[in-house]
Amino acid sequence: MAWLLVVVAGLLETGFAVCLKLSHGFTRLWPTVAFCIFALGSFGLLTLSLKKLDVGPAYAVWTGIGASGTAIYGMIFLGDVVSTLKIVSISLVIIGIIGLQLSGSSQ
Repeated sequence: MAWLLVVVAGLLETGFAVCLKLSHGFTRLWPTVAFCIFALGSFGLLTLSLKKLDVGPAYAVWTGIGASGTAIYGMIFLGDVVSTLKIVSISLVIIGIIGLQLSGSSQ
């Protein structure tokens, strides 16, 4: 259950990173509001998960999901450059996330 919280928190991290860009320096109201909601949710779920998980693997998985998700979202929806190296690198991050999750505690 704690790992599920980390995964959802990582997805919410993707949401707050995208909303941060869309807020244009917090000058647009609704992306700024969405940023706050996603950020509070992400940090809140990460905090709950850390009651049961080691901080190193949980934090690495959280940031890895957020970074990978944000990069993928940017390539699909925001016109970010797509390259073979970028796709391979994201794949390696995801493989690392899976490895960390499998090597961490069993909660």
